[in-house]
Amino acid sequence: MLRFSPTAWAKLLFMRDVTSNEVGGFGITEPDDLLFVTDFALVKQKVTSISVSFDDESVADFFEDQVAAARKPEQFARIWLHTHPGNSPEPSMTDEATFTRVFGKCDWSVMCVLAQDGSSYARLRFNAGPGGEITIPVYVDYSCEFDAANFDLWEQQYQANVVVDEIFKQVSKPESAVSQKLPCGGLFAGKNSGSISLLSSDDLIAEIDQMDPIERQIFMDELAIRSDFWDAENEVLYG
Repeated sequence: MLRFSPTAWAKLLFMRDVTSNEVGGFGITEPDDLLFVTDFALVKQKVTSISVSFDDESVADFFEDQVAAARKPEQFARIWLHTHPGNSPEPSMTDEATFTRVFGKCDWSVMCVLAQDGSSYARLRFNAGPGGEITIPVYVDYSCEFDAANFDLWEQQYQANVVVDEIFKQVSKPESAVSQKLPCGGLFAGKNSGSISLLSSDDLIAEIDQMDPIERQIFMDELAIRSDFWDAENEVLYG
């Protein structure tokens, strides 16, 4: 199973709830327990409600910093974590393509998705021997020692690393989204108070026309399988 320390899980929940968009990063583990996540590390990224795009230079800097901290790649570059603002943790077509492209040559790797309703999905892929992959359960391990939550630091990390793509324009949030969280079993409950403003059909077409062909096709494929983004008037909604 993929295990999380309570602190790492709380941070992942925080990043899910602080925005109406996806957020991604890497799971940090100890050398003797590679499926036990002790931290959720962000890199600079551009996000929408259906995608995350990491900045290559920031990823390279992150790798250098982790090596300088005496960690090996299997401790910081094998577990890909990201959130879904909707209630489905199932990987999208873009998620699958990214997992194959970025992690496909690793000895092993994990893709884990946390959805807005608390449901999760994790899959372990390995290339040793004949290779294969298997879905695995996600578990928060309270039996270990763990640090307290640090909302102020996490919010600083979010602000420093996450840029919202203008495809979906986000309505401004209160100064501190953290204050909107309610305690629930030591973690969080409830959604953030922000929202996504609606785009008219003409606005959406104009945005799509500005994309390059590959980006446009990926975007349309995503919308085709994510029906929760459309209301009765065919306007784009936050799922």
